[in-house]
Amino acid sequence: MYEWQQQIQMIVDEIDKCIKKHQDESLTLQSLSRRLGYSEYYTTRKFREISGLSLRDYLRLRKLAFALWEVRDSDRSFLEIGIDYGFSSHEAFTRAFKAAYGITPSAYRRNPIPVILRTKIHPFDRYFFGIGEIGMVKSTNNTNCTSIKIYFITVPAHKFLHIRNYESIGYWDFWQKQSLIPGQDCETICGLLDSIKGKLDDQGGTESNSGSGHVIGYLNDPKGRIGSWGIPLAECYGVRLPPDYQGEVPPQMLLMDVPEADYVVFEHGPFDYDKNNRSVEETVEEAMKAFDYEDSGYCLDTTPGRIGYFYHDPERFWKFVRPVRKL
Repeated sequence: MYEWQQQIQMIVDEIDKCIKKHQDESLTLQSLSRRLGYSEYYTTRKFREISGLSLRDYLRLRKLAFALWEVRDSDRSFLEIGIDYGFSSHEAFTRAFKAAYGITPSAYRRNPIPVILRTKIHPFDRYFFGIGEIGMVKSTNNTNCTSIKIYFITVPAHKFLHIRNYESIGYWDFWQKQSLIPGQDCETICGLLDSIKGKLDDQGGTESNSGSGHVIGYLNDPKGRIGSWGIPLAECYGVRLPPDYQGEVPPQMLLMDVPEADYVVFEHGPFDYDKNNRSVEETVEEAMKAFDYEDSGYCLDTTPGRIGYFYHDPERFWKFVRPVRKL
């Protein structure tokens, strides 16, 4: 039923790998179509049908997103960067950059304001489509909590740039509700966050691509819904930044100061997203429910304004960071 979504996802993954390696010869419509075993016309038609974009436009905007990170973070010449990402000259690169972001590369390098990057699209997700894990007949709670590392940390003061929702329940519901608010849909927010320099949790930008440095936050807030932690929570999505961050704040986002504080971490290591995501989720949830706070000398801190974080990066970990205070 979802064969074409999977096929387009394969092309999308291949596009980012080739852009990163500057393999333009593998990014032609002919090459990508041959990889799928379909005609160029049919591949182009299905790509637009599923993604809402032409393959040509998507390629151009993804290349510009990669190029922007280099403009922002390196001292390479704009000609070198432009050539690496398929532009024939300094002028061609500057025109394309300004058309996409409303600012020239030189002006952006001097003042890297938030801009909306073309994030990597994800046309196929097993859990979004309700398929579940590969080979999974039914969900099970027979999990092994010993696979979870539990430890306490003190997180230094930082800032949290984010959007928040007081009514949503879970990741998919969050973005469905945010998509109804102008300028707060997933594509716009993630594109803005991807462009921001200095994210504390960034693992290299183009390496894992869209989502690098992004975290989900759970803010103790009386206006929020009662969450799985048993207290009113507002769900948030954003990035952690240094405490001295002075960059521009997009008008649809909030910037809050988070003081140094104690947290307990429940961490599961790397896992296969397609095969194990649901099982890992259940394992972590079980570990959090079973944890004896009294025996640890801490308790969950339910003070309004305290925030916890959730990290979902299958290549590295599934991790909840929950606010605590000493008994």
